[in-house]
Amino acid sequence: MFIEKCYNIYMSKSYFTYVLICPDDTLYCGYTDDLSARLKIHNSGLGAKYTRARLPVELLASVAFDDKKLAMKCEWWFKHKLSRKQKLTLIKENTIKEQFENYQKNRK
Repeated sequence: MFIEKCYNIYMSKSYFTYVLICPDDTLYCGYTDDLSARLKIHNSGLGAKYTRARLPVELLASVAFDDKKLAMKCEWWFKHKLSRKQKLTLIKENTIKEQFENYQKNRK
């Protein structure tokens, strides 16, 4: 039983939807399974085309998911369904995941 629990903890992987702020005050949203590595990639100039021209970037917020698809859906929702003002409010209030889950529920 103990070994099985340890294995499940070790094998469980988190995926993150994350939000960066660029020096020009624009936001960038993405998903990853390794936040620190992804931030290093962005700041090295090897990340997304959008951030390459806007360095250095800083991590503003991140939300963890157990499922890659949910992290990707949250990224899409954040990018396409929210205004900048809404995005900044969710970041400030630390309610991105809660509001995304509400959005998912209301769609069904």
